[in-house]
Amino acid sequence: MSKKIIVTNAKVENDELLLLTDRETKIISLAATGQMLVDSDQLSFIYIVDNEDGYQYVTIPEAAWNAIQQGLQGGLEVFLANAGGKLKLESFRGEMEYLIENITGNSNYGEEMVTKVEQVFAAPSA
Repeated sequence: MSKKIIVTNAKVENDELLLLTDRETKIISLAATGQMLVDSDQLSFIYIVDNEDGYQYVTIPEAAWNAIQQGLQGGLEVFLANAGGKLKLESFRGEMEYLIENITGNSNYGEEMVTKVEQVFAAPSA
């Protein structure tokens, strides 16, 4: 079973989007995969990272979504960070945009997930 890294906060700082975790993970030992999943039961996006023991899930709960939307709109690079360092999450923007597009209006993800994603990430057409 894969281990989970929980994002406890997200913020924009120094033109970067930081997904913060208080987990004692040695971020320096992780490698970004550029792959994401959705956990609609937990209202979370999941970014997959690798380490020497296998893969781990970075769980990104709804509480972080507003900061993520701000980072996406600003075209910012995204990093997983804690006191031990930070890791650039490759392909985060493209994966998020793809997932948001697929979730919007798609009841297969569950009504609550669809509603929350639409509320946070639906941008008015320019």
